[in-house]
Amino acid sequence: MSPRNRFGLALGLLVSFLCSFSSSYAQVQPNPVTAENPPRPTPNLALEMLRQSAENGDPLAQVVLGHRYRDGKDVPQDYGLALSWYRKATDQGYISGQNALARMYQLGLGVPRDYTTAANWYRKAAEQGDELSQWSLGTMYEFGQGVPKDYSTAAIWYRKAAEQGDRDGQYYLAQLYENGRGVPQDHQLAAMWYRRAADQGDKDSQFSLGNLYLRGQGVLQDAVTAASLYQRSAEQGHVKAQSRLGTLYDIGLGVPRDLVQAHKWLNIAAANGDNSAGQTRDLIGRKMTLAQIAEAQKLAREWYKKEE
Repeated sequence: MSPRNRFGLALGLLVSFLCSFSSSYAQVQPNPVTAENPPRPTPNLALEMLRQSAENGDPLAQVVLGHRYRDGKDVPQDYGLALSWYRKATDQGYISGQNALARMYQLGLGVPRDYTTAANWYRKAAEQGDELSQWSLGTMYEFGQGVPKDYSTAAIWYRKAAEQGDRDGQYYLAQLYENGRGVPQDHQLAAMWYRRAADQGDKDSQFSLGNLYLRGQGVLQDAVTAASLYQRSAEQGHVKAQSRLGTLYDIGLGVPRDLVQAHKWLNIAAANGDNSAGQTRDLIGRKMTLAQIAEAQKLAREWYKKEE
């Protein structure tokens, strides 16, 4: 089990314990729990139990409490206190604390932004097998933040994360293979890593894999599969996928020609900031009846309502 999964499991167990304790506490109050008097959440009690565990030296509780202060969840947002709890966890060598502290330095939350310190903390966690830190350290090398820019080293860290199932690591590694940065250009390997991330629901990978299928790079050219991948990505809000899907509907490539669907998706992409999609939508609108345009606009509104 990877370090991130172990952290997730431990966090789940901690939350379950706090919730079950809170429920038990509620059940011994003067008003017994009944159908007419259901148990009420006791977030303050759960928070105090979390704080007590953190003060007693539990590194998981320290990280979780740090997250609470970082995000302002049930407590006033306080980056300084978040940093303090993360440091207590890192003093015990706790991987998730190292990752959290690195991110605070990377983003400049509660401390001056310091990419070098961020990279050092990511490295400590990455070398212990934390896939999130491996991916993050890879990005530091790819973009030259706190370390010399080095695509080859970025690829090494992305691969470590990708092989543990991290979809960000898979996507970023696929991009390096597609563009031949730090690794020999290899569209087949790019498609393989995009597919692994796409199967986990990553919308960027779905779009990029769709592009490979549309062009026939690293895979057999297949416009139907490309359209399907664009659809999955577009439904998750990927603007370029929305625009590309609208174009495919306009010309009937990989999908039956459907001007209403073309107008709908291009309209959605335009509303999300793609100016060229708006221009294409207007050109398509000249070929449509008023009833068709009204239907397309209705479908676009329904899509937005579903996303709310």
